[in-house]
Amino acid sequence: MPFASVKKIAEADFPTRWGAFRILGFEGLLAGPAAARSNCEPAHQVEGLVALVMGDIHSAPPLVRIHSQCLTGDVFGSLRCDCRLQLEMALSLIADQGAGILLYEQQEGRGIGLMAKLRAYELQDQGRDTVEANVELGFAADCRGYELPAAALKLLGLSEVRLITNNPEKVAALESAGITVIERISAEVEPQDSFASYLKTKHEKMGHIQDSSPGSSPSSLVTEEQAN
Repeated sequence: MPFASVKKIAEADFPTRWGAFRILGFEGLLAGPAAARSNCEPAHQVEGLVALVMGDIHSAPPLVRIHSQCLTGDVFGSLRCDCRLQLEMALSLIADQGAGILLYEQQEGRGIGLMAKLRAYELQDQGRDTVEANVELGFAADCRGYELPAAALKLLGLSEVRLITNNPEKVAALESAGITVIERISAEVEPQDSFASYLKTKHEKMGHIQDSSPGSSPSSLVTEEQAN
């Protein structure tokens, strides 16, 4: 979805339990009237994005995580998904490297919104998987877009990154925006029974990559070439 403009709104110091970051706010103004992605909720005219930036991100391609908002996981610690575990793993990896960026998008429920996500939970309790629930509610399996994160990275002066993700669509989106992903880093976390079927559905129906094998580390570095 094209943006007429993307600008930085604010920047401040942001101490966390992982270390000292800078927190930046970005806003993107959509080009033309707000329009819906196919089978997705109507887009807002203005979309927001938060970036947590640590250390020197310009001397070498930095670690980057594009993380979609998940109130249930990130805030309440839900174990229906692996979102909070992925968020904390990414922040730990960035802290270990001493530099990197976490981009936090306001795209709850893979872009369908919080209330629709809760309705999807209800359907999942009745036996649907996460994709089936979204489709039954009239949405696409994944309504997210990554144009705003790409634009924010460009505003930060970056053209190459090392991306923490299991989702090939994020790699493709950055590459199509002119940002080279020189390395894909696994975002796999320690599996739990409560979200095993969720991960299986993402792998089988949405093409998410599973890097781990018995005995391997879920946070090991894996390039695209190694994954293919």
